[in-house]
Amino acid sequence: MMRRTPAVEYGPLGPDEKKMEIARNWLPRYTGMPIDRFGDYILLTNFDHYTRSFAKRFGCDIYGEGRPMQAATCDEGLTIINFGIGSPNAATVMDLLSARMPKGVLFLGKCGGLKPTTEIGHFILPIAAIRGEGTSLDYFPPEVPALPSFKLHKFVSEKIVERGFDYRTGVVYTTNRRVWEHDDRFLARLKRLTCVAIDMETATIFIVGHHNEIARGALLLVSDVPITPEGVKTEASDARVTEKWGEEHLSIGISAMLQIEEKGEAIKHFKY
Repeated sequence: MMRRTPAVEYGPLGPDEKKMEIARNWLPRYTGMPIDRFGDYILLTNFDHYTRSFAKRFGCDIYGEGRPMQAATCDEGLTIINFGIGSPNAATVMDLLSARMPKGVLFLGKCGGLKPTTEIGHFILPIAAIRGEGTSLDYFPPEVPALPSFKLHKFVSEKIVERGFDYRTGVVYTTNRRVWEHDDRFLARLKRLTCVAIDMETATIFIVGHHNEIARGALLLVSDVPITPEGVKTEASDARVTEKWGEEHLSIGISAMLQIEEKGEAIKHFKY
């Protein structure tokens, strides 16, 4: 007998009062930062180093020591949140941010390059992400594409070029899997999908942002090229990538989001 996959009941789009009540309680609970301290624009990251560097640049306090997430907000109204690793954490932070309903969210993450021309140190501005992680299925049917807010990406693109860097565009594959580099069948599938990179959060951030009507984007830094045996990331190689390109990665995100704030250009979300 063929087993049927149970139907998923999808909740309403946008703010829901019962959900807002939970999010308003849990956002400070997870980060240690009061809701009124969160800015209109948000940088998301997986890295404690980025959070500490942000706080040092702006002379602001870091909230959330000993909590699941850490956050800091500068006087200019920009907040950074270190939410951890993986799509469940990405979904959680995007749901909790609905308590604040920011005007824009930019994810600063690392990814693995899946093309020989996608080299370590390159920046990737994804035009879409494939939903291989599973978490996003709790928000939309699989037919719904995971897309960024392209107007937000326009500001990021301008800042990359201004700082003299090149970048790639293309589709990113988001997965929940770790230690997949040995799996030849999975590698073959990635090649068939023609993705430029692989990560663990981008598709989830795009989908949950869409569900919560939050403008969102991602700027990814290629930290390894796992399609080659010698390209698999190690602790030492990742540290070198962070040392060489991490500050520029963070600087691009900061300047792009501050420019949106300065220009006051609304990034609209279409109603359905």
